[in-house]
Amino acid sequence: MRMLETPSGSAFGWPDHSAGTPALVSTGSNVNPHEPLSRAATAVCGPSDGYPAASMSASDRETVLEVNGLKTHFHTQDGTVHAVNGVSFKLHAGELLGVVGESGSGKSVTMMSLLKLIPMPPGDIVDGQANFRNNDLLQLEPNELRKVRGGQIGFIFQDPMTSLNPVLTIGRQITEPLILHTDVDKKGAKVRAAELLDMVGIPDAAARLKAYPHELSGGMRQRVMIAIALACSPEVIIADEPTTALDVTIQAQIIAIVKDLRERLGTAVVWITHDLGVIAGLADRVLVMYGGRIVEEAPVRDLYARPMHPYTVGLLASLPRLDQKGQELVSIPGQPPSLYAEPTGCSFAPRCAHAFDRCTSEVPELVEVHPGHRTACFWDLENERPRA
Repeated sequence: MRMLETPSGSAFGWPDHSAGTPALVSTGSNVNPHEPLSRAATAVCGPSDGYPAASMSASDRETVLEVNGLKTHFHTQDGTVHAVNGVSFKLHAGELLGVVGESGSGKSVTMMSLLKLIPMPPGDIVDGQANFRNNDLLQLEPNELRKVRGGQIGFIFQDPMTSLNPVLTIGRQITEPLILHTDVDKKGAKVRAAELLDMVGIPDAAARLKAYPHELSGGMRQRVMIAIALACSPEVIIADEPTTALDVTIQAQIIAIVKDLRERLGTAVVWITHDLGVIAGLADRVLVMYGGRIVEEAPVRDLYARPMHPYTVGLLASLPRLDQKGQELVSIPGQPPSLYAEPTGCSFAPRCAHAFDRCTSEVPELVEVHPGHRTACFWDLENERPRA
């Protein structure tokens, strides 16, 4: 177990991947779910005074993907769902960017929209840009976009059992992107496929090429998905909750594989997850999403030490603790927002202890409150007053 300590002595834990242990969280202070979230933040993460600034090395690297003003809607019989509402972010070379938030916050739809992987209709990308290699992915013709998918940007989906084709062998599915996106022939692609399976830790790789998805365990199927995503050595890999359906031991192994491959190959990774314990030990930078928008963006250490949005504070406060047994978990009151209407104010306002008139009449934009740390909130959690 590795720990990230804060000035108050609180700690967040994540798996030591070599040991295959599950992610656990511990804090050194009691959090009252009924007190304002700013005080809950201090209890969980400690005061920010004297805490060293998080490393900004990621921002010094080349930007490989820049998304601006992305909006995605779904037109249904019940109305239009505003799933993504003006998302903007940058991904730097070799960076691991964590994306967290509850179900329905827009994490997966945002990333799938970049490669037009959402069903259209009913999906509709109504606005935004996604600049990759000086091209706007959202404006590419289908034939051009197919060259990017798998070849330059790899995607690891949530459930490998439904993502892998059940009637094709593992070897066929790994060699397909190699033949499509590179100059390698079928024989060379088969050799490369065996190398990829060996790279992600599947034993007897050459023999496994003849296997079908149902013949592999859940962990091995997820490793195959990683191998497919890595096949053409893409610049970017988007991992959409790749460990959600796996037990904690296999989760730790998969995380270790991605982390090792990222360090060896220099691939930029977007990691979508609900697990804040995993993000603590894996990511360089974190995006927190709520209601189809990014509400906070920060280097990982800074986010855990001094969260600047009440929703982030609530997420951290709701994590289980090792030092308190038999106590109820803290929960964020209220329900997620309905996305059928375009937001006219802060989507988190109905659940926020700090909400005031401005929160319901104006949509907050991301503003920088510390170097590399941005939040979309009208309330200043540090000084416990409205932000100027």
